[in-house]
Amino acid sequence: MAKILIIEDEKNLARFVELELQHENYETVVENNGRKGLDDALSQDFDAILLDLMLPDLNGLEIARRVRQVKTTPIIMMTARDSVIDRVSGLDHGADDYIVKPFAIEELLARLRAVLRRVKIEKDASKVTVAKQKIVKFKDLTIETANRIVHRGDGKAIDLTKREYNLLMTLIENKNNVVSRDQLLNKIWGPESNIETNVVEVYVRYLRNKIDVPGQPSYIKTVRGTGYMVRDEDDDQE
Repeated sequence: MAKILIIEDEKNLARFVELELQHENYETVVENNGRKGLDDALSQDFDAILLDLMLPDLNGLEIARRVRQVKTTPIIMMTARDSVIDRVSGLDHGADDYIVKPFAIEELLARLRAVLRRVKIEKDASKVTVAKQKIVKFKDLTIETANRIVHRGDGKAIDLTKREYNLLMTLIENKNNVVSRDQLLNKIWGPESNIETNVVEVYVRYLRNKIDVPGQPSYIKTVRGTGYMVRDEDDDQE
């Protein structure tokens, strides 16, 4: 059962909307004051907020702005002001949708279903991403494979290009084994590419500049005449 907060100072309208939502099996909370509505929005968890624009103590735009600073709760603005500027202002302050009074309750319910459906789709997609997320660690590097994000031990994100990231992952996946330049070329650029193998050396240098710690041995070891490797133990071989 979705829980909906109605912030509306026209008590007859608020009661009408509340009854219609309850008839559709929504749980409802009603506030007729802007500041009290904001307190509810911030202190409780709602699936959506129906928000009037003109309210006592605190207007709807300010409520939307403050809610959006800390929460992603969908907001549908309800107002008699229907100019383009008013609609744009409402959306810019964090509203997800905008309905003009007087409105048909069927339209409001349809808009509410739409925003709730969008939130569900986004949550489901987020769950899939989390499920696919794999964390790879190498020395002080932490790699989020689903997001292709690399962090150093201090939490700082390292900005890698797609090929730099693929180069790093290929070496880590073959940790403690030598990967030849030709293997790296085929893996990262593709077997049909006409790229010379010295391009691999260039990208290894780019990658070293980004992931190595100054004053310490490089994470990527050069195996003379063969290729490159990463290994668990540090040594002085370059």
